[in-house]
Order: sequence, then C-alpha cells, then structure tokens
Amino acid sequence: MTATPMPSLMPTYARTDIAFDRGEGAYLFDGAGRRYLDFAAGIAVDSLGHCHPHLVEKLTEQVGKLWHVSNLFRIPGQERLAERLVANTFADSVFFNNSGAEAMETGFKMMRRFHSDNGAPERYRVICCNGAFHGRTLATIAAGGQEKHLAGFGPAVDGFDHVAFGNLNEMRAAITPETAGILVEPVQGEGGIRPAPEGYLKGLRDVADEFGLLLMFDEVQCGAGRTGKLFAHEWSDATPDIMAVAKGLGSGFPLGASLAVEKVASVMVAGSHGTTFGGNPLAMAAANAVLDVMLADGFMDSVTRVANYMAQAMQALVTDFPDLLDEYRGQGLMVGLKCAEDGQNAALNTRLTDLGMLTALAGDNVLRMVPPLIITEAHVDEAMVMLRQACQSVQDGQ
Repeated sequence: MTATPMPSLMPTYARTDIAFDRGEGAYLFDGAGRRYLDFAAGIAVDSLGHCHPHLVEKLTEQVGKLWHVSNLFRIPGQERLAERLVANTFADSVFFNNSGAEAMETGFKMMRRFHSDNGAPERYRVICCNGAFHGRTLATIAAGGQEKHLAGFGPAVDGFDHVAFGNLNEMRAAITPETAGILVEPVQGEGGIRPAPEGYLKGLRDVADEFGLLLMFDEVQCGAGRTGKLFAHEWSDATPDIMAVAKGLGSGFPLGASLAVEKVASVMVAGSHGTTFGGNPLAMAAANAVLDVMLADGFMDSVTRVANYMAQAMQALVTDFPDLLDEYRGQGLMVGLKCAEDGQNAALNTRLTDLGMLTALAGDNVLRMVPPLIITEAHVDEAMVMLRQACQSVQDGQ
C-alpha cells in the first residue's frame, strides 16, 4: 500500500475546497465565477470588504513608491497613524507590529517591564478569562488557557491564571502579590461571541486601580469599528492601560498595534523591543486608508444602524427555529447564533457555504458572522434568505 505523500503545504487547516479568484465589496467569487456573500470577512479582518476603492488607491500609490525600510529610520506613515490612534483613543503611544498575537506579546512585555521598573519584578502574572482566545504563540495559547490549543505544546508558558468571564468576585480572589495585570476581551470572539456583561469592564478598571494592576484589553477581533465604535470598550465607562489591536485595522493587510498610556509606554525604551516588518510603509498606507474611512462622519452610525437591523432579523430567526437555535448573541456586526446541539453550528456553516454564504465557527456551539462593516440592510436581507433555508435544512436533518 502506497503511503499518502506529505503535502508541500503544511496541513494545519481543514480547508474548504473552494479557491477564490477575486472580491468586490461584500462578495467573493470563485474560479468558476460563483458569487458568495461574505459574512466571515477573513475572520473579522476585511473590515471594509474586498477591494475597497480608497484602500486600492492608497496601497497602489504606496506600492509604486516604497515598501520597506526597517525601523532604524523614521517612517512618516507610522507617525501619522500613531497620532491618529492617540487622538481617537485612551492611548498616549503606539507600537506597530504584524499581527494580533504579536500585539498581545508586546502587551505582556509592557506589563512585566512596568512592574520591574517600578521595583516589583515579582509581579509578572496575568489574570485571564476562561473561554478566551489571544493568539497562537506559546504565550498567547497559555493566556487563552484552552486545552485544545495547548495540547502537545507543553509545558504551558508560566504566568497566566484563569477565572470565569464576567465574574468580578473570582477576579478579585485570584489576585496575589505576583499579579501584574488583568487581560480580557470586551467581546469574546472565538469563545462564542460573548459580550462582557454590563458593568464588568468598569468593575475590572476599579479592581486594577485598587490593587495597582495594569488592565489590558484584547480588541484584536472586536475592535476597529466592529461594534459600531472605533473600539468596543468605548461602549463602557472603562479604559485600559494597554490594548492590542489587529485584524480589521488593516482590512486585510497584516498589521497589529499595541496601544498604551504614558506610564506604561514610557518603560519601553530603545532596545527594549523591536520588529523587522512591523509598521512598514505598506502597512501604514493600508491602516491610514482604513482610518480615513472609519473616522469619516456617519460611518459608525451606519454600522450601528445595520447592526440593529441585523439583530432584529436574527432574533426573529431564533424565535422561528427554537429547536435548532438557543439564542442570538452579539454586539454591532459581531454576531453569533448559539445552536441547541453539538455540531449543528458546523452543519449550518456547511449548508450556508453550499447556498453561497460564508460564515465561521466559534466556541460554545456558535455560528459566527462578522461581515464587512460596509454592508447594508439589503445584504442582511440576502443573508437572512439563506440563513432561513439553511436552518430549515439542518432542522429537517437534510
């Protein structure tokens, strides 16, 4: 019997057998020209959809000028993007890197360096939440704490403790003299599209201030306009000391950023951290173009209007399919449908792909929808037709 040859592409994904040829707005087209309504958006990455004219213009302009120079020199695009992020957030300073996981790692380093520089090097542990996802590096899978991500990669990186998401009493009880900070997603993405309970983020801010801890928000997925504000925590009365962002900030171009208040950012002096590709001119052209669109008058209002319309449609869907769908979850255009039985979210995902709509999976048996932020009510109507067909098919066992 002939052994199956090892594929040249490492088999770390169970890929759907579709190859896309081009994209336009909220749609993708495969090689045969079939159109798909994209409510996955590269897993909350393509925030402005596919081939947005302004992004195409700005990236094309930059491609013809300069791609990479290294951070040994000034990069004006970095300076402009940092100034805009500082002007529109809690932060006083920004470090640019290439991905969400790198943005998280930078945040961990800042936490440790802050306490070390302030005479408490023993404070290095971070309290995280069950069900979280923070990336795929050794440190970020330890922060996430999920066995399915840790399996085979032990021993887990030390320094991370876990408590229930939304439980302030557990958070307080977990604090020790070694605790450096608290890490939370304002809306858990991979964990099942779970927004933080009302008052939870403000409660974490109060706990951090009481115990001299740093508060870090992971807005890699829920940030960059996803909830109808530039960053999700803006819906609360809480601001962090550190925030990691990525995904939608580049709308498809690899980019991450670590934002921090002055007392934290000031400990990151020359030589304390670095990146080869982070913040290069191409990435900065992309992100500055994204902010041109997101910061324009009316953009976030449009996201919120369409999100409210979608929420009403989703609630009606849950009402009409009570044996299949337990609940609708979400905030803004970060939407989840929790299925009643294991595997039904995967069945829905497959059936929707067959019908011409792309979605994604999340934990807790949730079907995840994170469409481009440029969708309209008409796109929602189109999606609901396919969602109803898919729900009926799965409910009937077809």
